[in-house]
Amino acid sequence: MSSPHTARSSLAALTLGAIGVVYGDIGTSPLYAFKEVFAHGHVPMSAANIHGVLSLMFWTLTVVVSLKYVLLILRADNNGEGGLIAMLALASRAVADKPVLHARLLLIGIFGTAIFFGDGVITPAISVLSAVEGLEVAAPALHHWIVPLTLLVLTALFMVQRLGTASVGRFFGPVTALWLAVLALLGLMHIARNPAILVALNPAYAIEFIAAQPRIAFVALGSVVLCVTGAEALYADMGHFGKKPIRLAWFSLVMPALVINYFGQGAMLLAHPENAKNPFYEMAPTWALLPLIGLATAATVIASQALITAAFSVTKQAVQLGYLPRLRVLHTSVRETGQIYLPFVNWGLYVCIVLAVVLFKSSSNLAAAYGIAVTIDMLITTTMTFFVIRYGWKYPWWLCAAATGFFFLVDFTYFSANVIKVIDGGWFPVVIGAVMFLLLMTWKQGRALMTERLRDDAIDLKSFLEAVFISPPVRVPGTAVFLVAEQGNAPNALLHNLKHNKVLHETNLFVTVRHHEVPWIGFDKRVQMEPLGNDCWQVTLHFGFKNDPDVPEALALLRGHGVQLDDMETSYFLSRDIVIPTLGGGMSFWREKLFASMHRNAAAAADFLNLPANRVVELGAKVQI
Repeated sequence: MSSPHTARSSLAALTLGAIGVVYGDIGTSPLYAFKEVFAHGHVPMSAANIHGVLSLMFWTLTVVVSLKYVLLILRADNNGEGGLIAMLALASRAVADKPVLHARLLLIGIFGTAIFFGDGVITPAISVLSAVEGLEVAAPALHHWIVPLTLLVLTALFMVQRLGTASVGRFFGPVTALWLAVLALLGLMHIARNPAILVALNPAYAIEFIAAQPRIAFVALGSVVLCVTGAEALYADMGHFGKKPIRLAWFSLVMPALVINYFGQGAMLLAHPENAKNPFYEMAPTWALLPLIGLATAATVIASQALITAAFSVTKQAVQLGYLPRLRVLHTSVRETGQIYLPFVNWGLYVCIVLAVVLFKSSSNLAAAYGIAVTIDMLITTTMTFFVIRYGWKYPWWLCAAATGFFFLVDFTYFSANVIKVIDGGWFPVVIGAVMFLLLMTWKQGRALMTERLRDDAIDLKSFLEAVFISPPVRVPGTAVFLVAEQGNAPNALLHNLKHNKVLHETNLFVTVRHHEVPWIGFDKRVQMEPLGNDCWQVTLHFGFKNDPDVPEALALLRGHGVQLDDMETSYFLSRDIVIPTLGGGMSFWREKLFASMHRNAAAAADFLNLPANRVVELGAKVQI
């Protein structure tokens, strides 16, 4: 049993880690959120409006982050894991007996996952741009260097991804904690000069602002929501840190620092409305400006790193659940299985982020694109939560409708305020999300069509083996492992092996790999086997969507069931299917061609399943869809 001192130090370490990883994104929002409300002149600069906007920001942080995410959503964990895919798995299981609803929820959840990639592009671009823009405050002549320096920082960030985050990750917490402390210090300096600004904590100021100027307030909401960007990370990173450290970090440091800084910006603008162009950097004394720009850049790089890491994780989970083709996954740590690097995703994100920076050129222009991606994911999370607490947790209907209905109304209001910015830049993450959604659904439907066609042409394994052993072929020493997509079917690789080589191994395993809608499946539930006679077995291997599928490691567990595997005497047989698109099939012809291209360029199944390269035999077959 751990001592109270050990438990406290462990909690402190996890809380510090959560500050760095979970709150990197929302922690850098003060760089641009308050500025954007007044930046374009849609919201006039006045004391009443400043008080109203500050009140809206405080209560948005309270309702959306504190109440919705920290207190409610964090309760919806999937075996300790969070995030939109974990929520989707929970909601899917909760309505498994309602096929139509189940299918619609899957579509909504996958669309939310696709939109997340749009968020993953905008966050690094706007965060680093807003930090580097401080140079313009320090020396206006450096304006034309902002975009090149931003691209330089982002290029360096993506180039070091292949090295892994373990070496720099230990600095995330302390640097972000220092950043939050500086936020609070800057805010306190200006609040001390005008403590009356704190009256805006009263929600009456927000209500009065909305009632007196409903149109202006509606426009302002589109920028106010930027103060909660990164709230989804609270839930997505729950599996890394746990609920308690995330909650403790939010209430003890993150929320107080953010609120103090926003109110400090408001207090400064009351005295110096001419500083509205970049109120965050105008808060700092002249001597502190360059160190603050350096610290801000470090904080935004950390925020970007968290989104990049999350993109790797979400992509891997989507592959495991069958929504994306196999991709090359490199593990960057021998101890932490979650630390992975996907080259294709890394450089794909980089190209999109560079495009965003070059296209939009400033954080103000990007802010218009930011809100819509955030609010779509917020809406989807709230919708999924209703089905989890109603059908999964069996809470009364009225309670579920009241709780999630309130949050849905708040989220929908912010989403509506951002819809009007689609033309100004909101189209960018929506286009990225739409393209990703098309790829996800094309792969899922294409795989279903392939499975259906293979099933139509399949031969029953048990019947086939019975026929084979009536007049058995020559048996050769060793073990043959045949990977089978559909359990119970005779694999093409077996048919080709018998046809061309006219031999059968002494031991034959027909292995089907199953991925489930739970994060982890332990070794005690990893293997199921059924004897087929004549030293043949049907084996099913079970993996969660966060497990690494390692077939040799899983098959080693069969030794306890009487099957001895010698690594040097074991060969793995795979069928490599070549997809042939046909007119009048299950999808439109161009989507079938897209699927065929994705299938052709997928990473090798042998690498994905961690098979030893020198023991793999691949036999091809054509499949028309």
